[in-house]
Amino acid sequence: MPVTSVEKDLDSLTMTIVADFPVPVRRLWDAYADPRQIERFWGPPTWPATFTRHDLYPGGRSEYYMTGPDGERSGGYWEYLAVEEGRSFEVRDGFAGPDGEPNAEMPSMRMVFVFSETDEGSRLTTTTYFGSLEELEQLVGMGMEEGTKAAMAQIDDVLADLASFAADRGTEAQLLSDTQVRVSRIIRGTPQQVWDAHHDPELLQRWLLGPDGWRFTDCTVATSVGQTYRYAWADANGEDGFALTGEVRASEPPHREVTTEAMEGIDGPPTLNEQTLTPVEGGTLLSLVITYDSKELRDTVLATGMTDGMESSYARLESEVLARA
Repeated sequence: MPVTSVEKDLDSLTMTIVADFPVPVRRLWDAYADPRQIERFWGPPTWPATFTRHDLYPGGRSEYYMTGPDGERSGGYWEYLAVEEGRSFEVRDGFAGPDGEPNAEMPSMRMVFVFSETDEGSRLTTTTYFGSLEELEQLVGMGMEEGTKAAMAQIDDVLADLASFAADRGTEAQLLSDTQVRVSRIIRGTPQQVWDAHHDPELLQRWLLGPDGWRFTDCTVATSVGQTYRYAWADANGEDGFALTGEVRASEPPHREVTTEAMEGIDGPPTLNEQTLTPVEGGTLLSLVITYDSKELRDTVLATGMTDGMESSYARLESEVLARA
């Protein structure tokens, strides 16, 4: 059990939880920065969490839901008020309704997470600031303290699992729901370098090449909200080409970009692609949440070998662009 103390201060309207771990601060921080890891312990064992968004930077946002034993869901969100990478972050923590929007009928709290070194490893001090004594009593009465202890009891197993989150793993796809997939890979470079490689036409044409032997025939890049992009490829003979098009819906360089994507000439709604770049040990964690119109479309696209194709491109990004930077 990593929790070493829980202190409630009714005068300052705070609850402070201290937990100690036998790992370096960097390892503990990455467990919170990586959505694949934090969702393994943020919810209690009988209410596991799924993070559909996790943007650990000032002004960013995380959205998640916990699923109960009978399939019921409880949603939540974090709004990042401050982030000192590797040391601390501060969030507005609240409940969310079925639509993912904040639940105005429930209180929100300010939480500060501080990571520090100890002789044995690292310490996490989490201080929750409540808006009133009534809110403190309400949330503690709902089992906040017990739920937090149960959730944090799972962290040790996550921290010990180095292989599942190592920088040398290839591109992996995780099903989040019937219509959502999260594609993840650690890329050896900084978030700014990875961002630039996605938005500089000269760099794009060095790594996003499509099938072996193919070449770009159009590389029109979009860099701001409302702009459209078009990437087109053809084989060595200039034949059998295809093109991807879309529009930028949100852009917060070098951390997050939201775009639509569709294959030119194919009927049907586009996908929504939400890409987040997060610094972790070994490089930058690229998390791409793709939302499809249906489960059938999701499964059809995955069956094409999409993940293998993305791995080839990301490996080329490392070797042909970032290694030469």
